Amino acid sequence: MAAVTFSTSSLSTPPKPHFPKPSRTLVHPPPRPPRFSSFSNPKFNLKTLNPILSRSPAPVRLSNTTSDLIAHENSVPSRSLKSRLHNGETLYGLFLLSFSPTLAEIAGLAGYDFVVVDMEHGHGGVSDALPCLHALAATRTPAILRLPESCPTWAKKALDLGPQGIMFPMIDSPKLAKKAVSYCLFPPAGVRGSAHTVVRASSYGIDAGYLSNYEEELLIMCQVESEEAVKKVEDIAAVDGVDCIQMGPLDLSASMGCLWDPGNKKVREMMKTAEKGVLGTKKNAREGAYLAGFAMPHDSPDDLRSRGYHMVSGTVDLGLFRSAAVEDVKKFKKGLKKASDNEKENPKEDDEKYWSE
Repeated sequence: MAAVTFSTSSLSTPPKPHFPKPSRTLVHPPPRPPRFSSFSNPKFNLKTLNPILSRSPAPVRLSNTTSDLIAHENSVPSRSLKSRLHNGETLYGLFLLSFSPTLAEIAGLAGYDFVVVDMEHGHGGVSDALPCLHALAATRTPAILRLPESCPTWAKKALDLGPQGIMFPMIDSPKLAKKAVSYCLFPPAGVRGSAHTVVRASSYGIDAGYLSNYEEELLIMCQVESEEAVKKVEDIAAVDGVDCIQMGPLDLSASMGCLWDPGNKKVREMMKTAEKGVLGTKKNAREGAYLAGFAMPHDSPDDLRSRGYHMVSGTVDLGLFRSAAVEDVKKFKKGLKKASDNEKENPKEDDEKYWSE
């Protein structure tokens, strides 16, 4: 048998595969975002607790109001209710009794000039009002808080929330009007308690100019809603610090024995007397009070405007929903009745074929 020989090359270790060496180029992490000195470790003044933002651009106010939070420089400022009244504008608003932030937001988006959050006849208090103010602020709509009663405690808690306006009910004399104004002002001008370093009205202490501006920006409204108040309406409207006289036609009619008839002739005559008295005090933009009112079925918003009202409230949120709901149900039931009558006149045959046959 012939010998078998093997080549040494056939038994040798196969060559190792060649892999290129990895690159030594370093991948640098993305650059760190710049630090904003206005939000990193702010220094506080122990007297005021106001942050010192000296190294950052000065912020500007979203509007000239005590209730708006601070915004950046590219925000477009809006005018306050008070400044718009001084410019001769007529403002149109709504009363919010539901305390629904959703309805408050819808009202703002709809374009109302202001919304009165009603703590007098609505079910809610200060805690319930705050979410409504948040919703209105999101739509840049000024809020007015109507107090359940004219007293320093309610005024203090309401004003700390930062509304653009405050409304005092049942102001029957100049003395009560002066007290209402004093509830809105810090000492020595008034008796308002101070927590301006931490409350929403001063942007929780961030608005360093709050104490300098709040008196000029706050709209103080006194309600005249009794026969006694109408007799003194000129003196009430002339009280320093009273910006608006809000007429209350329902309570006025009740005080005259016409609770169920606010459109009564003698009530309407009393309203005209009050209107004339208030308008007579308005010598210029800064002197005297503006006339504010609520529309009624017999007294439309256009009627109020034509008589010199500069603030007109046209409706209540609950009234709007009630009317829409009643009309919706009525429309559906009317359709049911019409369909039922048609079926009686044209009864269907029992052997009526299916629609596709």
